[in-house]
Amino acid sequence: MKIVRFATGNEVRYGILNGESIQGIEDKPYRHIKPSDCYYQLSEVKLLSPCTPSKIVALGLNYHSHAKELNSPLPDAPLLFLKPSTAVIGPDENIIYPSTSYRVDYEGELGVVIKKPVWRVSLEKALDYVLGYTCFNDITARDLQQKDGQWTRAKSFDTFAAVGPCIETELDPKNVDLKTYLNGELKQQGNTSDLIYTIPELINFISNVMTLLPGDIIATGTPSGIGPMYPGDTVEINIEPIGTLRNYVVKNSI
Repeated sequence: MKIVRFATGNEVRYGILNGESIQGIEDKPYRHIKPSDCYYQLSEVKLLSPCTPSKIVALGLNYHSHAKELNSPLPDAPLLFLKPSTAVIGPDENIIYPSTSYRVDYEGELGVVIKKPVWRVSLEKALDYVLGYTCFNDITARDLQQKDGQWTRAKSFDTFAAVGPCIETELDPKNVDLKTYLNGELKQQGNTSDLIYTIPELINFISNVMTLLPGDIIATGTPSGIGPMYPGDTVEINIEPIGTLRNYVVKNSI
């Protein structure tokens, strides 16, 4: 099932995407998914980020290929950082290139969307708290990350967390292909079988640090192939069967 969040007129709703048609659902999809009698055509609505997280918990180094690319030792524990909810944008929205940075990178990732509050969950029950999976672009001002020595500023600019186009509820997270394209050219290609820490391990570890709430996102890390993007570029994250998250890089007008 593909869950989308969309705007139609002045109304924002959740629905189930089936081809070019969306069937609206009643309320939010976290407790129960109850289809309504309302239908919409995909071409007639604007897709938004499929969830509105209170926080995004991201992984700094979680692919063997990325560790090798950076010539970095494997972490002894998941390396966590946070991205704010104000950084979130949806499909086909603009990534604003900050005037204070000269290198902004794409980082294609699989995002895990939480469906109910989770605190100190076991490995065995961790996936019971997952609503589904989405494409995520952990946009990073690489020069500021290196300058600051910590990651908050580099990861937190408005528009630096692209999410979408949907939440896929039926997906095996152990074996998922991920591809990142820049202006149509393949830049990243990985598979979640290369993760250093699996998704149940991440949920277990994070929930022993903080409570995860419905709609929160775990960004599970990026494979090798990260690189810069510039105003005028188009970046696409593709994960089947989720689909393609497409965004456009624009210059900061301020």
